[in-house]
Amino acid sequence: MNSALYLAWCHRPAEMDTLNSGSEPFVSGFPKEKKQRTWASRFRYFLQNPSSPQSSSSRKIFHRPTLDEVNQWAKSFDCLLSHKYGQAAFSIFLKSEFCEENLQFWLACQEYKKTKSLSQLRTRARSIYEEFVKSESPKEVNLDFHTKEAIAQSLQWPALSCFYKAQQIIYSLMENSSYPRFIESELYKELCARARRHT
Repeated sequence: MNSALYLAWCHRPAEMDTLNSGSEPFVSGFPKEKKQRTWASRFRYFLQNPSSPQSSSSRKIFHRPTLDEVNQWAKSFDCLLSHKYGQAAFSIFLKSEFCEENLQFWLACQEYKKTKSLSQLRTRARSIYEEFVKSESPKEVNLDFHTKEAIAQSLQWPALSCFYKAQQIIYSLMENSSYPRFIESELYKELCARARRHT
């Protein structure tokens, strides 16, 4: 087994051993095979593949980053998010911390700002609100009451900027909390090591 994967599993959050009652039982410290990949199997898949997954619809291939690119991720959170492979690595790391909804919300807001028609604005704004902002929503992000209320009141006539404050809050949360841990993680260190071997 990949040593980085083993270390990541050994240092997993305690919540992984107390999953919801509908989860598959654990055997010898590892979960049984499930149709959906666990974050650990995603970790292994990500490290073993020469490029990030190819989209069958867009047919884009994101090649493995250079050592210089990987090093830049440690200098700037913006650099990490602007690189598709870095973004994918960060997403896998967030899954290990059970907070991947933060990146998903930020990306949804990025896409929302590209919306052209008013009807689409309403539909997409409502969708983002229902999925990430509304109390007890499936992927509720950590926003204060006033920010949530301001978004709720804007849904009838949403502007491109209606999620601006919320997006900034979540960006800051990721930059100051999850991002430093990602840079210190076994996943990032393994990516650096592999990039060196391919230079």
